[in-house]
Amino acid sequence: MDNPVPPRAAEPRPRRRDRHGRGMRGPVAPPQVPLSASRGEVFADLVQDSVERLERRWPQLADIEFLVLEVPRLDPARDEGWADETVPLGGTIPAHEGRPSRVVVYRRPVEIRTKGRDERAALVHEVVVEQVAELLGLTPETVDPRYGED
Repeated sequence: MDNPVPPRAAEPRPRRRDRHGRGMRGPVAPPQVPLSASRGEVFADLVQDSVERLERRWPQLADIEFLVLEVPRLDPARDEGWADETVPLGGTIPAHEGRPSRVVVYRRPVEIRTKGRDERAALVHEVVVEQVAELLGLTPETVDPRYGED
């Protein structure tokens, strides 16, 4: 019996299925779903939401940079420590040498002090309000009339 189809060459092919025949595993969630966002990205979104709320009332906040850092640094060269032995949740960096003023929110200390997303969003907003108030030389209640309300 003649076979008109020649046999395939024995060449390595990429595997399309695992040894159980189930196929390659894909991502748990598609990229557009919030589940795929990292904790850092979600935290940065909370800070951005807070800033946008305040910018409606204070348009000069467009000139301020808002940063998210993991943890605050101690600078042993300056011999600066935290006097009250608590880790700061945020800080300000005044404008100098052509750089704008900056507000920094520290992600890990805020996350450790909160349990859920709503509680975290409220604490992030309080930290942003306090730091903006410090930069503008105002009280937090003046920056956001709802400051301190639970």
